[in-house]
Order: sequence, then C-alpha cells, then structure tokens
Amino acid sequence: MREHRLEVADVFRTYEQDFFARWGHVPGQHQKKAFQAIRDCRTAALGGHVESVEQCDACGHLAISYNSCRDRHCPKCQAMTRAKWLAARQTELLPVPYFHVVFTLPEEIGKLALQNAREIYSILFRAASETLLTIAADPKRLGASIGFLAVLHTWGQNLHLHPHLHCVVPGGGLSLDGARWIGCRKPSYFLPVQVLSSRFRNLFSTYLQKAFEEGRLSFHGEMTGLSKPTAFNTLWRRMRRIRWVVFAKPPSAARSRY
Repeated sequence: MREHRLEVADVFRTYEQDFFARWGHVPGQHQKKAFQAIRDCRTAALGGHVESVEQCDACGHLAISYNSCRDRHCPKCQAMTRAKWLAARQTELLPVPYFHVVFTLPEEIGKLALQNAREIYSILFRAASETLLTIAADPKRLGASIGFLAVLHTWGQNLHLHPHLHCVVPGGGLSLDGARWIGCRKPSYFLPVQVLSSRFRNLFSTYLQKAFEEGRLSFHGEMTGLSKPTAFNTLWRRMRRIRWVVFAKPPSAARSRY
C-alpha cells in the first residue's frame, strides 16, 4: 500500500466542527459548498463505481473508485484542467518579454472582502484593469493599447488573508491607431510602479466609496460599526493617505525564455 499523504481534505475533515463552531458565521453559501465538496471528494459520501482494470488477477477483488466532486476549487479535481489551461495559454504567448504585475489591497480593505467578496473583488479587478490600461495608453508612458491576464489570490503563502491580483502583461501593445506594435523602452522596465500605485489607490477608493453610498456593502459582527458613514469615511480617508503596494517585474519564466 502507498503511504497516505496529508491532503487539504484531511484537514477539513479533522477540524470541520471546531472551525464552524468558531467561524461558521463568516463563510458564504458558495464557500460552504466548496468546503463540503473538497471534504467529500473521492469518498463514499459521493458514491463510487467499479473499474474492471482495478480487479486483482489473483483473488478477483474489485477496488471501488469513489467519485470526484468536480468542484473547480478542489485541488484533487483540477490538476488536469489546470494543465490543459496552462498549455492553451502557452500557445497564446507573443514573442516579446512579459511582466508580472501585482496589485495588493491594504489589510483593512482586505477584511471587507470577508463579508463583501463579490463587491470588493469586482472593484479590485476593475481598478487594476483601468490602472493598467490608462497608464499604458498615456503617450508619456507607453502610448499603447495593452492586453493582460489577471488572476485573483485571496490568501498568502502563510494562509493569512491577503487579497491581491496577479497580472501577466506583455511588454508592449498596439499603437492607439492599431497600426503598429510598440514595445517597452527597456526589456526589464514596464511602467512606473509609483504611478501605478497612486492611480490604483485613487480608482479603488472612488469605486469603494460609491459602493458604500449605494448600499452595496454589508457589515456584520466586529465590523458593524463601519456601517455608519462617519466610521466608514474615517477608514476611507486613512486608506487614501497610505501607499498601496503595486510591483512590476519580469517573471522568472519570462526571463529564462527571452
């Protein structure tokens, strides 16, 4: 028998009761559904089937293969899907340098996402996208219409809440009239991170304030106080004064390829 390696599902099954006893009020229904799917994946809870190829030649014993959950968040179900997706993206790469641009939310804004995930992450994607497009289109910067791929990460490597957006961006784009390709002035330099950071902070703050004014944000538990305009505006003003983290550099894979 092969030794069983610890999996995310094992942690879920072991600590499920303790976790939900303390934090059950935090996850939304879609998060609870994903939790259950990962917990039950390839166990008797989802049923099973018998494969003839898994029959012992000596004694005739049939091994039962338990069904997969097929949830897109499950680490066991998505390995092949992820590999196919990466292979497809490889065929789309242009013969130019690429850059890895990361937009990170301040900790206090990140906490809002625990109770307003759809709204906060929609604003994050919108603010980051508009930041890249507008700064790149500026004739003083690149003067080009760019494209990019963005992936949301909600946790850091230490499994603490750390919402940030990873963007893979080609080192250049089409001229604004669509007639020619404009490459970055330097292979190792994309756009000034200070300018990206300032524009990202201003756009995100504007959209967040609008979401609050239109009643699209919810506050519960220890964050209930932020439902009052005075408290929310205090947080909003504090977030506009600090430096938001954005960085851009060639990714390791891109440096080795080009």
